[in-house]
Amino acid sequence: MAKKRVYQIAKEYKVSSEAMLSILRKLGFKIKSHMSVVDDDMASAVEKKFQQEKEAVKKEYAWKKRKKKEREQKEELQRKIEKIRSKLKAKDTERRPGPGKTERPRGRRTKFKKPKRTFDEKTVEKSVKKTLAQIETIKKTKKYKKKTSKDLGIEQPSDVIQISEYATVAELAGLMEVKPAEVITKLMELGVIASMNQRLDMDTIQTVALEFGYNVEEVKEVGIKGEEEIEEEEKLSPRAPVITIMGHVDHGKTSLLDYIRKSNIIGGESGGITQHIGAYEVNTPKGKITFLDTPGHEAFTAMRARGAQITDIVVLLVAVDDGVMPQTVEAIDHAKAAGVPIIVAINKMDLPGADPEMIKNQLSKQGLVPEEWGGKAIMVGISAKIGTGVDKLLEMILLQAEMMELKANPNRLARGVVVESRIDRGRGPIATVLIQKGTLRNGDSFVTGISHGKIRAMLDERGRKLSSVVPSQPVLILGASGVPQAGDSFMVTKTEQESKELSLKRMRIHREKELRRKKLVSLLNLKEQASEEGIKELKLIIKADVVGSIEALSDSLEKLSIPDLKVNIIHKGTGAINESDVLLAAASQAIIIGFHVRPDMRAKEAAQREKVDIRLYNVIYEVEKEIKAALEGMLEPETKEVIIGTAEVRDIFRIPKIGQVAGCYVQEGNLTRGDRVRVIRDGVVIYDTILSSLRRFKDDVKEVASGFECGAKVENFEDLKQNDSLETYQVVEIARKTEEA
Repeated sequence: MAKKRVYQIAKEYKVSSEAMLSILRKLGFKIKSHMSVVDDDMASAVEKKFQQEKEAVKKEYAWKKRKKKEREQKEELQRKIEKIRSKLKAKDTERRPGPGKTERPRGRRTKFKKPKRTFDEKTVEKSVKKTLAQIETIKKTKKYKKKTSKDLGIEQPSDVIQISEYATVAELAGLMEVKPAEVITKLMELGVIASMNQRLDMDTIQTVALEFGYNVEEVKEVGIKGEEEIEEEEKLSPRAPVITIMGHVDHGKTSLLDYIRKSNIIGGESGGITQHIGAYEVNTPKGKITFLDTPGHEAFTAMRARGAQITDIVVLLVAVDDGVMPQTVEAIDHAKAAGVPIIVAINKMDLPGADPEMIKNQLSKQGLVPEEWGGKAIMVGISAKIGTGVDKLLEMILLQAEMMELKANPNRLARGVVVESRIDRGRGPIATVLIQKGTLRNGDSFVTGISHGKIRAMLDERGRKLSSVVPSQPVLILGASGVPQAGDSFMVTKTEQESKELSLKRMRIHREKELRRKKLVSLLNLKEQASEEGIKELKLIIKADVVGSIEALSDSLEKLSIPDLKVNIIHKGTGAINESDVLLAAASQAIIIGFHVRPDMRAKEAAQREKVDIRLYNVIYEVEKEIKAALEGMLEPETKEVIIGTAEVRDIFRIPKIGQVAGCYVQEGNLTRGDRVRVIRDGVVIYDTILSSLRRFKDDVKEVASGFECGAKVENFEDLKQNDSLETYQVVEIARKTEEA
């Protein structure tokens, strides 16, 4: 048989090329486009598929036909029974007394024997038996159990569809197994005009799906759907625990890791403070442990929160000399919110006068009661500097991990989480990934966030090359097409084509989100947004070097508020502008005011990404001046009429094709073409329009000064009379000042 292409086969079966491609792919054939050649196996598989569907349709049609016949038989029998009953009723009525006979009183009822109707009863009994026999031959179905096409061997679609936000109309139609035209029609009924490739938000998707009888389950990330299957117990293997060390700044988190790893990682970091999340694997005599070193500085609160969500156990480090600090409490809250067990390490026990009992007392007030006090919190006294108690801490970590029975399946496609990422000048985009499931190998195709790629090289934290990475092992990967965001999922795909397709879909959805994102407020576009969106409140976040500056700024800016427009300071604090401030500003549409402080690198990146306006000042007067100017721009201006000129109508002329023209004498001011004009008669305004044209002799002029005569044409008004007055005016907007409040 001659080879045929996909579109030719589609034409034979009277379906679209896209539908035929979809059928072939569902049957397990790898088809690129409608021009691909269809071999004998493919043709026979398609023929078999259509034959099966044809048989299923025939079965359903036969079942419906049989049901219809049974229903008609029932109705026919019911009509016969009713006919017999009506005849018997008619005969019974004939035997009753006629209207001429007197009725007995209602109070007394005289019993009398009814004449036996043997023949009639037997007839009825015989008829009923016959009817019941006929009914019993029909297959009974329970009323509450409706016959479905599933009972006939036809597969029914689930009433729940999994779809991501901003999916196209065609994708939604494909999941619901309806034609895109039907979805477009339904959208038009709902007042939404959309094409096949139009992307829909989640509210619209849910509404349309409900109209077709489907519930919607939102997929947060394209490609993750169906990946969270339950692993079989025999496939699982023990994995190393992932530990996050948390605590207040300078309480010794990196020093502890430094001692454990026997390498000086703190030397290569700015000011001795960790600047990024680092992931490190440590070999101990009793097993491997993976550590995530989350920075303790305030600027990285959001990073620490993310670190708690990918960890198994939190080691809370508390310095014995400082005790429980604000960031210590914050770390406890993050760990509790993530549902992660906490092991407390009381550091700096080598200092003279160290009192661990005081620390235990402070921690018990935060809900961490030590084991020796009858609680569940494991507390170990250590010295990160000289190594006292570190071995016991590692032993406790491994003991807790053993109780948790941490396991993962290494024999599957790798899945993980991006811990950190950046662009390296020589190597391009690099990302630190923590593998959670499966084994990652060189050459694997992957997708992470909106980026995709192929593993070109894998390095550990010391720069050594790796050939494979197992669960709970951190790795630095090279080969991504872009820089993923920290916290993005990392997923290996079967083919490079699949990773590219997933990346492209995610990129389209990301672009759609960016386009639909609400414009954030800045001092430059404040006036436009105030008029467009009706903003009557200016939200500010104030960060300064000292508390005194914050109070002075707050007082001076709040005084600028007026009844129509309010200055609302939603947050104020000391220290550098950090990522948390930017995220708060993005969520609440606020402007950040920095006084003698600067944003850190993370905050700058977040502000650029979230389009948040950060203003930096050194003089309070400059802050007041700019905010005041912005507020005045937001105020609705006052309108005022200015009389430009008046003229008296002394004669009326009618010109063919032009209409009525007034011969005028300008009494005061100027008449200007295009100005608004009032027609006044006997002191009463009878029409308000535009002065469409002016003439002096035979020349068109733009303006006529007082004391001159002219011909004037008033737009859309043909009832001018002698002695009418024309008054031209302009409406002027006057900016309001905040001092008026």
